[in-house]
Amino acid sequence: MKQIVKILSILILSNPLMAQKETNYTSTVENWHAKRIQDLKLDDGWLNLEGLFWLHKGVNTFGSDSKKDCFYDNTAFPKYLGDFIFEGDSVVWVNKIDQGAAVNNQVIAKGNKTTIFKWNAEKEITAVLTYNRFKWVVIKREDKIGIRFRNLDAKTLTTFKGIERFPVDEKWKLKAVLEKPQDNFLMISNVLGQTTAQKNAGKLTFEIEGVHYSLDVIDEGGVRYFITFADATSGKTTYGAGRFIEVPKADADGNTVIDFNLAYNPPCAFTAFATCPLPPPQNRLKIAINAGEKNFGHH
Repeated sequence: MKQIVKILSILILSNPLMAQKETNYTSTVENWHAKRIQDLKLDDGWLNLEGLFWLHKGVNTFGSDSKKDCFYDNTAFPKYLGDFIFEGDSVVWVNKIDQGAAVNNQVIAKGNKTTIFKWNAEKEITAVLTYNRFKWVVIKREDKIGIRFRNLDAKTLTTFKGIERFPVDEKWKLKAVLEKPQDNFLMISNVLGQTTAQKNAGKLTFEIEGVHYSLDVIDEGGVRYFITFADATSGKTTYGAGRFIEVPKADADGNTVIDFNLAYNPPCAFTAFATCPLPPPQNRLKIAINAGEKNFGHH
């Protein structure tokens, strides 16, 4: 094996075009990963989440008092900031302090009531609330309504040192063919135990070391497919619940490329306050995909 690696190294060094191609490819992956890290650190990234509060019908009190329904344990946060009132198809915010939260950057007075979330069959209306360096929105997960809460100075953000990865290796960039789906929908479960129907783009087939594999693909619109998968590294060197990967949409003949160097951790690898989709059984590969991001944290 060492002799083969030595020969390949000599070939690359003696062929500037080959060396340049490899350098360009590695740079492309590194640039992609740098953008990925940048996005994780954004105000709407996954590193600053510090709460996920599921609402019950009626009044839900909110503050750092442990007796509050939505209890956020932080001395920098008011003991009683306000109420979330969940009725019908909407959530109303009631501010309880003089210097209270802002709704969509508009400071609201004590006692003010504002509809911050409303949904119907056509669309959802969501407001962003802030208080000092804290930020939150309402999210809907099937029949569950909750508050996604962020601390823009969260320790998980300020101490973040990056994500360990496997070395970039172009052998994991594979030709793939998309087969048309037999069913219109793909059933995907999440960490909450909910199962929803996602638009089925079909089955992506590819070959690794002479063995054929396949992954079922979700079409979320746009120019790329979305895949959630697990493999023999899951729970060992990579995140136990699997990883995500995005693939360029296939051409008219079904041809595309799947690049496992771009496999990345789901939000649940960084925080306990996310609601990630899980790989369906057919997307659990028996081979070890030693490419892309490695495990992060212990969520």
